[in-house]
Parts: sequence; C-alpha cells; structure tokens
Amino acid sequence: MKLAKKMMALLAGAAMCFGLAACGSTRGGGSAKGDGAKIEKGATIGISMPTKSEERWNKDGNNLKAKLEKAGYKVILSFADDKPAQQNADIENMVNNNAKVVVVAAKDGTAVGPAVEKARDAGAKVIAYDRLIMNTDAVDYYATFQLEQVGVLEANYIIDKLGLKDGAKGPFNIELFTGSPDDNNAKYFFKGAWDLLQPYFKSGQLVSPSRHGGGVTKDFKLSQWQAISVQSWKTEQAQKDMESILDSTYAHGEKLDAVLSPYDGITMGVINAIEAKRPDMKPGTDTWPVMTGQDAMEIAIANIAAGKQAETVFKNVNELADAVYKMVVEIAEGKEVSGINGKFNNGKIDVPSKLLDPQNITKDNLDDLVKAGYVTQARFDELVNSLKK
Repeated sequence: MKLAKKMMALLAGAAMCFGLAACGSTRGGGSAKGDGAKIEKGATIGISMPTKSEERWNKDGNNLKAKLEKAGYKVILSFADDKPAQQNADIENMVNNNAKVVVVAAKDGTAVGPAVEKARDAGAKVIAYDRLIMNTDAVDYYATFQLEQVGVLEANYIIDKLGLKDGAKGPFNIELFTGSPDDNNAKYFFKGAWDLLQPYFKSGQLVSPSRHGGGVTKDFKLSQWQAISVQSWKTEQAQKDMESILDSTYAHGEKLDAVLSPYDGITMGVINAIEAKRPDMKPGTDTWPVMTGQDAMEIAIANIAAGKQAETVFKNVNELADAVYKMVVEIAEGKEVSGINGKFNNGKIDVPSKLLDPQNITKDNLDDLVKAGYVTQARFDELVNSLKK
C-alpha cells in the first residue's frame, strides 16, 4: 500500500510538472494561468520607468498610470534617472507601500533582479515592460513588441532604398549603431537587421569603411553587437561617435550612403554630427545618407518631414499601455492573462510574453501617427513645419 501511495504521488507530481511546462511555452493567442487570487480595487500598483529624460518613457508611464487610476487603483509611478540603484530603491519603496503588481521597464535588465525578487517574495506579481528582466525567476509576464521585427523593418528600408535586392552592386558605404549595451532589447533589434544586412556584406554590396567598434565586416557576429553600441541610447554619445567616424573616414568628401540607427535619439546625434562635419551633405539629395530610427519621437517627425531621417519604427506605446493595463486587470480579477503569444528566456525561465507588432513610418505615411492618436493634429503640424526654411 505504501509503495502504491508513493507511485500515485509521483504520478501526480509529474502531471503537475507537465501542466506547468505547457503553461510556460504558451503560443499564439494563448493565455497564462492566474493563481486565482484577487486584488481588491483601490490596491496599489507600482510602475517603474528607467528615465524621465527620454520622451517615450514619459508617455509610457503616464499612459499606464492614467488607465489604472481610472479603473480605481492607486498608482506609484517612478522614474529612475538612468540609475539602476535608483530603480531598485524605487521598486523597494513600492513593495514597502504594499504594491500588489509591479510593472518594470528596466534601466539594466540584470541589475533590477534583486528588487523584483523582493517584490515577488512580498506577494506581488511582476510584469517586465518592454525590456526583459534577466536572470531571475521573479518575472511573471513580459509585454513588448516583436523586437527582431524592428530591425527587420529598418534593414529592409535600407535594402530597398539602395536597390540591393534589385542587383545594385555598390559598394555602398554604411555605418551601423546598436542601442545601449545594458539593454537586452538592443541585441534583438540588431539581430533582426543584421540577419538581413550581413549577406550584402558578404557579397560586397555593403561595406563599412570606418573602424567603428573595431570594424564591421562580413564576419561581424551578433555576439559583438555591444562593440558598436551607444551607452544609454544618448544623442550626445551618438554624435561624438559619428563625429569620430566622419573625421577618420569621411573627411575628404567620401560618400556615406546609409546609417543603421536603432533609435531616433541616436539618429539625431548622427544628423548633428553630419551637419557639423560635412555641411556639403544636403537632405533631400543623393549626398544625404538613408537613416533609420525607432520610437516615432517628436524630433523624428520633424526630421522625417525635413528629409533628414528616412524612417522610424513606430511602437504604439498607447497599445502597449493597453496591453499591460489588461494584464494587470486580469491578474487583479484572478483570471488567466490573455493574449500571450510568445515567450522569452531570461537566462533563468521562459517568461510568458505578449508581443505587439511595430509599424514602419516614412514621409509617405507620417500622418498615421495622428490617426493612431499618438500625436495631435496641431502638434503634428507644428513639428512638420518646424524645420522648414
């Protein structure tokens, strides 16, 4: 009898483990099991954003705060001033204020681990917002965009504009930048782009003549992405790096055909550098390089309208806030979290993920940002006309 009972217990445990594994690998349109515990209305929700100095995080944080407060929750919204230690302190403050759900857009995806573990230990649910929290099992859900698709959109735009698929031989000069080395997302953005661009380096149609980051050649590996990164995505650092590239490689009229930039702020730095070092390059002419970006910042709207930036990848943060708001409400009501359509491994666990689709924005469809409610028509008109002479 004792042996039979032990066998039954083992079988039950195996069945439970199987169920958990199936839950952890949820696919398109699925849901992730809640624990059935409800959170009362009026409870505290914590939102931790990485910085207030960048336009998008202000929009993200305040959009989500407004939705949750309208639904009757108390919200603690904090901005970490680009300091991992500050973000950890902010999250601990949320825990001390009995936050039931903590939403974290990490400044440093690894450094924030101990703080979210304290939140988990205090009984809070943890949602990684746009940036994955790494190397911890204290992450319940992740909400972001299709990260590699961002790079795919940027690379395809360059490929199309240079006519590479149509057989244009070049060689075309391109310089490449990646995002902040402490941001896990930056690797995925670059992977999406590099998977498409590397074959053209191998064919000789694309070359990067500078020694930026030690040099990008056909043999450049994804694992080297941090060599061409821009710390904290800063415009000033990108400008400094680009000025160095121009001084070393393009100081005597050499043509620069394209710049792969993963973010509008970095693109602005590149533009500033070109205008300072190569005033002979003129937007709207063949002398001006094709430049990509991401986030549809206000400065990008103005730059695209003026022909200085070719495209930006629009990640509708209103939709992301909606998705996370829905997550929080479903968690609060003890329901399954719906819309899980992927998973990301953070080095410790596969985190159930809700992935949204980004959109390519160019001069031809710039007003889609107004249609999406991302910017008002009045503000759009101001930005579009701001750089016109």
